[in-house]
Amino acid sequence: MPGMATIVFDSHALIKRLRSAGFTEEQAEAVADASRDALAQLVTKEDLDERLKALEHRLTIKLGGLVAAGVGIILAAMRLPQ
Repeated sequence: MPGMATIVFDSHALIKRLRSAGFTEEQAEAVADASRDALAQLVTKEDLDERLKALEHRLTIKLGGLVAAGVGIILAAMRLPQ
């Protein structure tokens, strides 16, 4: 995704730290994997701003289309013989 922040994550250093704190190898690797997955889901404020602007743009276009369709329906109804 454009503008996505790059996060450097040293899983080896985390595993070493956890191992020195008494975690088993399997526990340390599981924590490192879970941490890496969680960090991959993070976004920056700039990312959120960019996504919100894109969403606002799409909603504006859709609302404009709905208004135009509504006006067209009203004008067509006004031209119908009574």
